[in-house]
Amino acid sequence: TATLLAISPLVRANLLIPGTPLIVDAKSGVSGAGRTPKQNILFCEVQGNFSPYNIGHTHRHVAEIEQVLAAQGGITGPLVFSPHLLPTDRGILATVYVQVHDMDAARAAFTNLYDGEPLVHVLPPGELATLGHIVRTPHAMLSLTPGGENVLIIVSVLDNLLKGAASQAVQNFNLMYNLPETSGLL
Repeated sequence: TATLLAISPLVRANLLIPGTPLIVDAKSGVSGAGRTPKQNILFCEVQGNFSPYNIGHTHRHVAEIEQVLAAQGGITGPLVFSPHLLPTDRGILATVYVQVHDMDAARAAFTNLYDGEPLVHVLPPGELATLGHIVRTPHAMLSLTPGGENVLIIVSVLDNLLKGAASQAVQNFNLMYNLPETSGLL
């Protein structure tokens, strides 16, 4: 979800430079690693450490990301997805690096797509999204930073147990049954 929120506005507006990679450097709290007990994800093993896992094109969510982006217009460059395990209990922070045709149009694409969305927020220029913005909330927060001539750096954060799972399910239920989108969430 964090990756799709960061890339979808650009794909829908056809702003990505064809053939350039989409680099997603994602960090997840321990709760994102699942409930199956494994030594490498015990909090006492994770605390004080920061480690990559399933990097390359092997992570289980890569296929989902590519499928959704293909349905929105597709990407022409490779998706490079590098998840890391953060020494924290919850939250996802994805730093996404893309090359765009036009920085002003890119910011407008985010504003156009997310303006009025009650649970997705785009920070003003100069502010960076952090886990502190969203942990224990159903919200997602995004920040956009120019990183060079055509490079846009998007930081997308959400609580993996809420916006990434339970509260997203409630939000979808509400939409399916024509209830107010934020019923039971805010």
